Amino acid sequence: MSLPQVKNSWLKGYTVFAALATFVLVWMGGLVTSHGAGLAVPDWPNTYGYNMFFFPVSKWIGGVFFEHTHRLAASLVGLLTTVLALWLFGRKARPLLRVAGGVFILTGAALCAFFPAHAKENLLLAAIGLAGLAGGFYWPKCEPAPKWLRALGVTAWLAVVTQGILGGLRVTELKDQLGIVHATLAQLFLALMCAIALFQTDFWRRLPFQKEMDAHGFRFVFPTITALVLAQLILGATMRHQHAGLAIPDFPAAYGKLWPQTDAAAILRYNQDRQEVFAYNPITAAQVRLQMVHRLLALAIFAAVSACVWRAWWLLGWRHPLTRLSGILLGLVLMQVFLGAATIWTDKSADVATTHVACGALCLVTGGLASLIAFRLLAVPAGRGPGRVPVFGRTPQRGSAAWESSSGITAN
Repeated sequence: MSLPQVKNSWLKGYTVFAALATFVLVWMGGLVTSHGAGLAVPDWPNTYGYNMFFFPVSKWIGGVFFEHTHRLAASLVGLLTTVLALWLFGRKARPLLRVAGGVFILTGAALCAFFPAHAKENLLLAAIGLAGLAGGFYWPKCEPAPKWLRALGVTAWLAVVTQGILGGLRVTELKDQLGIVHATLAQLFLALMCAIALFQTDFWRRLPFQKEMDAHGFRFVFPTITALVLAQLILGATMRHQHAGLAIPDFPAAYGKLWPQTDAAAILRYNQDRQEVFAYNPITAAQVRLQMVHRLLALAIFAAVSACVWRAWWLLGWRHPLTRLSGILLGLVLMQVFLGAATIWTDKSADVATTHVACGALCLVTGGLASLIAFRLLAVPAGRGPGRVPVFGRTPQRGSAAWESSSGITAN
């Protein structure tokens, strides 16, 4: 059965805005890494000893500008996510706001008494509490969202808090592994925020709930493609945070070959050439193999998305939402392939590399939303388990009597 929702145009606009702000934050995070500014500010949560929100604008220079503005944008997205989670609880959020506001006010006042040297920070804490207390009386009296949607809101809030902590630990612990996890969670958080925004739209509400039979396995195809895209983003994050984005300096060849040599002598030769010609940092055999896997997976994703577009057009018709989304995804994948190549051709230009990251995020979001829409529209045919649904096998031709009787999918 369909999941009921209360229509709220203000909430719909807010969720879309929050999702867009999250995308901008991911783009800014890419800028930080591309400009090598991840450690431009060596402390956290402070910024060179200042409270982050009181750091003088005159000191926003060089890499500090990229890292500090990224932190401020992350704080804004954290605030937006907190408001979103509370808004989804509707009038039920009022008691929580009152209690939390009172606690913040008392804490800020106590800290002012015991630590007068940090009066600005303590007063800010008290001001946040005052805003929360006031919100407890003037918060919207709308009905709470469905329980599943409230759970997503809480999940988003926990994710953004975790993301902030991971970003801070990446600075204080100096571990590239934390940077990889931080980058991956950012992509997943963006997909979650976009999903919440989708659930608020009239488009989602108008979609019929599993009125069509998934006789051709699209409920399996789209999540599989999305999983491949996520794996590719993890590989990309690993390369970026290991500073191995140019482990292979040419494309489409790899050191002039289809598959480069990775023995010790070859790696020594590569590094000598890199130092003499390009002045690049030394690389390892593992980094060369990692980039080759990244290239092969990109080819696999392109092939899978291309096949999905053709099959959706043939079986569902070009007007079907899944056909159009798969076409958009194919366009994004093509752009992503070009940007990956351009990253190498431009010696990892910061702007190109950052656009590559942002486009990858859009690929993940598009695949994730297409998966949700597939599960919303399509139902598993009776008597068939998900694993037995044909995916790219032979099927009756479009328009034939066998196709009409077996698909149950409207082709306009």
